[in-house]
Amino acid sequence: MPAPETPKLTVDIIIELTDQPGRPILLIERKNPYGWALPGGFVDVGESLEQAAVREAAEEISLPVTLIVLLGCYSSPDRDPRGHTVSAVYIAEANGEPCAADDAANVQIFLPETLPGMLAFDHALILTDYLNYRQNNKLTPLRNQD
Repeated sequence: MPAPETPKLTVDIIIELTDQPGRPILLIERKNPYGWALPGGFVDVGESLEQAAVREAAEEISLPVTLIVLLGCYSSPDRDPRGHTVSAVYIAEANGEPCAADDAANVQIFLPETLPGMLAFDHALILTDYLNYRQNNKLTPLRNQD
């Protein structure tokens, strides 16, 4: 029996810099597909979601992170123009000066109220959910279950 065709599994990380005023977050400027995005990437076979999140953060922003909470899972079939992906999104903390690496063309620090307009994937939705969590300390309720 052939293996079923399933979406690819990814992680995204909202990284708060705890050593800076206002706890700004980091976004990377992606090379492919282009746009500002949360650090993240594909989960490798043999690693947990949490291991993938920590690895991807280190690869893309060159900082170690501490995962704090799972914000949610995002699975809309059209969330990634390259194909169907499902992403587990974590909120994490880090200290230090980030440096872009891997497939990040640039890394920049943003206060949550001054995010750029050109966000890749469904990261505008994810960051809206994050801002709700940050302001109200409540996770976003489940969305459409049709």
